[in-house]
Amino acid sequence: MTDHTTNTALRLRPPAHRVSRRAIGYWAATAAILWIVLIGLQTVIVVTSDDPPSFLSVTLVISCVLAPLHLLVMPQWRYRVHRWEVTGEAVYTQAGWLKQEWRIAPVSRIQTVDIERDPFEQLFGLAKITVTTASAAGPLRISGLAHGRALELADELTKTTQAVRGDAT
Repeated sequence: MTDHTTNTALRLRPPAHRVSRRAIGYWAATAAILWIVLIGLQTVIVVTSDDPPSFLSVTLVISCVLAPLHLLVMPQWRYRVHRWEVTGEAVYTQAGWLKQEWRIAPVSRIQTVDIERDPFEQLFGLAKITVTTASAAGPLRISGLAHGRALELADELTKTTQAVRGDAT
């Protein structure tokens, strides 16, 4: 038997909270490292080759044009899109920048709550929370949270999950 009041309350909607503004710098820095490596490799090959293929020179120029555009647009765009919200009934997430994903997970389906911090996230004072559910779509992830807020959120989710009766399967 289905509880129709719960089904109407848990509708897919934009979550209320943005991630930390520090996530903009984190996303820009991680992308910059990849661009530096790519452009560096292309430059080394073009400069050290006696007769570099012309397509490689073209891709180097394209990379030098795309990198700054990507570093300016992507972090800001992701910041505007990435959102999260936790209520007594569900966890809502919205993420992505080219491919966007909206997810909702009822609290009664939560199995685990994990916090992760890679070295760059630690440098920027950020963390990500992974909420594992019984969903075939996989866990929900909230990236770009201030570390302190991530700790509070994990604690809140743990308490809320323990208070809600459900089978978490």
